[in-house]
Amino acid sequence: MSNTDTDIEHMLQAMCEALRALLAARGVERPCMVGIHTGGLWVAQRLHALLALDEPLGALNISFYRDDFSRIGMHPQVRPSVLPFDVEGRHIILVDDVLYTGRTVRAALNVLFDYGRPASVILAALIDRGGRELPMQADVIGQRLPLRANEQVKLSGPDPLNFTVQRDGD
Repeated sequence: MSNTDTDIEHMLQAMCEALRALLAARGVERPCMVGIHTGGLWVAQRLHALLALDEPLGALNISFYRDDFSRIGMHPQVRPSVLPFDVEGRHIILVDDVLYTGRTVRAALNVLFDYGRPASVILAALIDRGGRELPMQADVIGQRLPLRANEQVKLSGPDPLNFTVQRDGD
């Protein structure tokens, strides 16, 4: 199963509208956006531009914060986290590409809190595939895509940004 560029554009536009409405409802005027390396950062780059946010985009690398680090090892290209703003007391939009077990989000929150205590965190995910192991829920979702355990979403990008669903063995 694959998507088209138009599908992604519609998903991103819908996410922007939902984020604008949520920010307005909460009275948030100058949010900061942070993308989780790698796919979440690609999605965040697009959302950041579409929302025309004033603050620069931040990037989180959660490699050292994963709870499966000892089992899967270190990714060979670890990039540093870059937060070009003070996290303390700020409203943060945290962006991930695929929300699955919730473990990536948990790790990202741990990284964020190492930089300070945000006033709030809004979670935006391009795809919610279900299958939570931790109680994490996105505030804004591009698409719900319930998948089986043997299926996974592969995001490619950043330009063009696309995703495919693959089954084990494909």
